[in-house]
Amino acid sequence: QVQLVESGGGSVQPGGSLRLSCAASGSIDSIYVTWAWYRQAPGKQREAVAVITPGGTTNYANSVKGRFTISRDNAKKTVYLQMNSLKPEDTGVYYCNKIPSLDYWGQGTQVTVSS
Repeated sequence: QVQLVESGGGSVQPGGSLRLSCAASGSIDSIYVTWAWYRQAPGKQREAVAVITPGGTTNYANSVKGRFTISRDNAKKTVYLQMNSLKPEDTGVYYCNKIPSLDYWGQGTQVTVSS
């Protein structure tokens, strides 16, 4: 069983920034997994927006490319998502998980971007 705790969300105006954190613990060696940030907008499917491999290779959804940066700190077993130039369409609940996804999901952290 893995515990995933997301934090750092909040309410921000368009153009603002937030930094999300995901702390992982439990029966997993986070060093050797691919991590991802997902988001779920109201009424929409949950989707991966940023991915980072054990070797540090990253990939982003086109909608966030150039604005979001995923990183990891293996010593802290923590994954981060730096979000800049936020837009209203970035609004949603943000989750972290590995790829392939575990059955265990955290509660996520709410991000709201509005004027």
